[in-house]
Amino acid sequence: MATKVHMEALSPTMEEGRLVKWTKHEGDAVKSGETLAEVETDKAVMELVARADGQLLKVMVQEGSTVPVGNVVAWIGKPGEKVDGDGAGAPAPTPAPAKPAASEKAPAPAPKATPQAAPPPSQAPAAPADATRVKASPLARRIAKESGVDLKLVQGSGPGGRVVKRDVEGAPAPATAPTAAAAAPRPTRDVRRTDVPYEDVPLTQIRKTIAKRLAASLGPVPHFFLTTDIDMERAAEAREALNKQLGDAGGKVSFNDIIIKAVALALVQHRACNAWFQEDHIRYWNEVHIGMAVAIEDGLITPVIRNADLKSLREIGAEARELANRARNRRLKPEEYTGATFSVSNLGMFEIEHFTAVINPPEAGIVAIGSIAPRAVPDGERIVVRRRMRITMSCDHRVIDGATGAAFLRTLKQMLENPLAMLL
Repeated sequence: MATKVHMEALSPTMEEGRLVKWTKHEGDAVKSGETLAEVETDKAVMELVARADGQLLKVMVQEGSTVPVGNVVAWIGKPGEKVDGDGAGAPAPTPAPAKPAASEKAPAPAPKATPQAAPPPSQAPAAPADATRVKASPLARRIAKESGVDLKLVQGSGPGGRVVKRDVEGAPAPATAPTAAAAAPRPTRDVRRTDVPYEDVPLTQIRKTIAKRLAASLGPVPHFFLTTDIDMERAAEAREALNKQLGDAGGKVSFNDIIIKAVALALVQHRACNAWFQEDHIRYWNEVHIGMAVAIEDGLITPVIRNADLKSLREIGAEARELANRARNRRLKPEEYTGATFSVSNLGMFEIEHFTAVINPPEAGIVAIGSIAPRAVPDGERIVVRRRMRITMSCDHRVIDGATGAAFLRTLKQMLENPLAMLL
């Protein structure tokens, strides 16, 4: 008997998945455990594997389609075995215009419908969007139009299969020469302008999740914010000395690594901030797992550095780089981006001096890291220039009170202003 291949929940919060690519095709032999397809979840691109041996008899869902968890996407069975062709729960495709069967007689046209000359291209009625419309960025459309590339023949690599600039530039040149109209000089204009006033781009799985998480955070969670200004001169000097000692082969220690380590050690001293709000109770963690916000192409994800308080700066740096790289390639495993007890969001590399971050429930706090920049500060009777940094802590007031958050920030400030305090 043929086996159904279901869209599986490949992450703890996954409700639906977008089928990015079939790695097996109809007629291919498959073994249990082999990868059938790549699926974009709410956090990463994961592998959908076969749960039976046999032949991939039928594919029910096309690449680029979004499918709810539990729906049938394919069938595996013995060669020639008959399967249910309706998908047994697969999402119904967008209905195409009905066509009369060969045995049916098509209705005669109305008498008053007389042939008319086709309207000029600029006035021709548009074909149905889902039949001819290709998802592409405005810039890709312009380049394709000028170079004579047919967008329908280009495989998109952007979010949701969207055709972007690099796809068009990598497409083969058309065999026919451009028309006189295409070869004629075009008036110079702003490259951001297009022939349409706007473009609707479907939400990706990660963007849908971000929208839900923000609504679940900013609405129900009562935020309050605490900001402190930190002298980073000693931390900068310590970083320079460590990197000099490590050399080129030992990897570099970043300011972000130092901040993550300091946050973890401060949480050990302030367990009240290392907590989750759980509706009818508060969970105070004895372990420190730091979520590190990483910007990816279509949103944000927070890979987790577990037991960060017990790891050296070198270990934190190596793990942070590895997790960030795999996050940007959408290759994180669920256990690598879940279970954080506190988070750090750093926009200092973008020269952002100060911002407030949104808490990631069920965590009770997150710190927002601004840029490290030289500032004039008073030193007795004189003014000196020191490297300074602002940190803002977002607190869930159901868990953390103002004085509790302030005490945590004071400890964090002391550790960063005097890195030797981390050894105490």
